[in-house]
Amino acid sequence: MSARGGSDLEAVARRAVEAALAAGADDAEAWAEEAVTRQIRVYEGAVESLTDAGSRGIGVRVFLGARSGYAYGTDLSDAGVAELARTASENARVADEDEFAGLPDSFGTADVPGLHSDELAAWTTERKVAVAVEVERAARAHPLVSQVEDVVYSDAEGRVALANSRGFSAGYESSSAWAYVSAFAGEGSDLMTGLGVGLARDPAGLDAEAIGREGAERAAALVGARQPQSRRCPVVLDAFVAASFIGFIGGMLSADAVQRGRSLFAGKEGEEIASPALRLADDGTDPEGPDSAPFDGEGSPRRRIPLIEDGRLLTFLFDARTARKAGRETTGSASRGSYRTPPGVGAANLVVEPGDAELEELVRGAGEGVYVTDVAGLHSGVNPVSGTFSVGATGRLIENGELGAPVREMTIASDLVSMLRSVSAVGSRTRWVPFGGSVKAAPLLLAEMAVSGS
Repeated sequence: MSARGGSDLEAVARRAVEAALAAGADDAEAWAEEAVTRQIRVYEGAVESLTDAGSRGIGVRVFLGARSGYAYGTDLSDAGVAELARTASENARVADEDEFAGLPDSFGTADVPGLHSDELAAWTTERKVAVAVEVERAARAHPLVSQVEDVVYSDAEGRVALANSRGFSAGYESSSAWAYVSAFAGEGSDLMTGLGVGLARDPAGLDAEAIGREGAERAAALVGARQPQSRRCPVVLDAFVAASFIGFIGGMLSADAVQRGRSLFAGKEGEEIASPALRLADDGTDPEGPDSAPFDGEGSPRRRIPLIEDGRLLTFLFDARTARKAGRETTGSASRGSYRTPPGVGAANLVVEPGDAELEELVRGAGEGVYVTDVAGLHSGVNPVSGTFSVGATGRLIENGELGAPVREMTIASDLVSMLRSVSAVGSRTRWVPFGGSVKAAPLLLAEMAVSGS
């Protein structure tokens, strides 16, 4: 079984598995990868830094009865992978027993087209620099922008391969390109910042003008911001903020977090936890998804997994171990940070299903409320067990159903279940946001939230 790309790496991975079995493993798998990343920073129209980095390595996981061991390295020669296999086997011999450890019971690949763009190879460094320069130019063109702090263009392409002792062997290629800008508007103590960002499979998919303009407009909209009066009111979260919350919630839908007692959603499968207006899925097969792939970190096919529908929590995300512990089947949610780490449970691409309201309609529906465009300290400000949170925020007042004065130095507070249940409407325009993982989010209208200011 194979997918496009990774044939040489597949051979390396198969050799590593054979070496692990020769070293006494009952079962084994090997994850091999190679990648090239490039990053360009510009300032005032000139290149500030340019980096080009490559990596290549392999991780070997072996199972001896109920014990498992892991080892990784960068030597992909026969001798190198044989040594890794021996080290992983030695690590397994001294590991604690885990009755749930082991490979998945079945394997496969999904058809996910368009993960790699051949267009990327056609772009010279000079053309990529021009993208970053155009992002900066567009940001600086705004009359209220006083400074552009950071402009970055980056891309990556790579291959991965996975083989195991059950006969699975597959690989794939992927590519990505992204750019962002951090712009400042105002002066002195009124200096406010705004972020513009774009993601694609290659630089041709990036709209440099739109990225720069977005950063500038987000900063300019906050010039003159003051602290609002405390209130309980409707709140509109823009897509960036919604993505941050959804990414955090996705982490708590991991079966590992649930089984460790680190999730407020433990024991809530099948229960109503959200408004029917909010529908959430994890989709590892969306062709546009930054973390889409034919298979997960253990060789199970990626798929679309509905998580919240009709207000109810449908399932958690499982890898082979957590599924075995729960008497369930894996959801194809084994995640790999790199070849340096064994797989763990993680979302692929969290996707909020779009609603039917434009942003202007959400704002109008809020009446007298607050539009939140940025939050600070989310990961330290949320209790994963109780779900309560209190985080700093900036944005704009909503007055008579229209965006009004900019506000800052305020705190929004609630708990995640109450927040999910208070979703009144979901925006019709979704976008990929690289905050809190890979998230496709839309603006959300919340019926009520506590806003603390002066």
